[in-house]
Amino acid sequence: MPASSPCVNRDAIAANYRTIRPYIRRTPLVEVDGADFGMASIPLRLKLEQLQHSGSFKVRGAFTNLLTREVPAAGIVAASGGNHGVAVAFAAQRLGRKAVIFVPTIASPSKIELIRRYGADIRIGGDRYADALAASEELLRATGAMPIHAYDQAETMLGQGSVGLEIEQNAPDIDTLLVSVGGGGLIGGIAAWYEKRVKVVAVESDGAPTLHVAFAAGRPVDAPAGGIAADSLAPKRIGELVFPIARDFVAPEVVLVGDDDIRAAQRALWTNLRVVAEPGGAAAFAALLGGAYRPARGERIAVLICGANTTAVRFDT
Repeated sequence: MPASSPCVNRDAIAANYRTIRPYIRRTPLVEVDGADFGMASIPLRLKLEQLQHSGSFKVRGAFTNLLTREVPAAGIVAASGGNHGVAVAFAAQRLGRKAVIFVPTIASPSKIELIRRYGADIRIGGDRYADALAASEELLRATGAMPIHAYDQAETMLGQGSVGLEIEQNAPDIDTLLVSVGGGGLIGGIAAWYEKRVKVVAVESDGAPTLHVAFAAGRPVDAPAGGIAADSLAPKRIGELVFPIARDFVAPEVVLVGDDDIRAAQRALWTNLRVVAEPGGAAAFAALLGGAYRPARGERIAVLICGANTTAVRFDT
């Protein structure tokens, strides 16, 4: 079996979990019946990470960076499609650090509002995540602030890997875990935790198939960056640090889902469970609901619902 990154592996994820545990929520894993969603009657486990502080798994990596690295007086700078910025702003506020967050114009209003609410200095940097990242790098050079990368950083992946640790503790008998993919920090950390002891399946929007095209090319390459989940699943390419972990430990067949399937998954989660999920947060469930991923007979499935920062559900009536 290939070895995972010397920096991102089971021991390092477990040690880091002890550091961040006082600052994060241990989110629930619930069992539901596929028949409730019009599928075959099979038991499903849903990891409800959208209940995490700041509305997504991203806060795990944010706290890891702030608690394990030396933060300069100039503070923190991050670029984000939305959720990473929300998480960094939340963690910085909790720990008394100043943060500047660059977001693209496609960032959702709900995420921009949360970044402001958590006290960060928010700046618009171009139309896509890659543009915001470039703008953030200019400020970093000028100020000497500490960067926190949304996905392609060991500390970030160590934090996100703790999702896998919790799932294994609560559901040690699963065969397969479906995970949404954008830049890959989440699936990279989770795959490094499991080391092929379960099948970790990547699910991407067909408008932003970053890992799909990287697997086809044998390396990270530029991918389209569109679709309904573009603010969370559409970086320019999969992370350089993420790719070798994904290559070694993620199932090679990436599952692609369309916008209509993602919308249907959002509606089904709300209608049947009263779970609010943003498009990127619902993509992994869309693969199962829409039939893009078809489990084998008796396969024990878990699905990660990873984010809830959306205005799709309103409570004004």
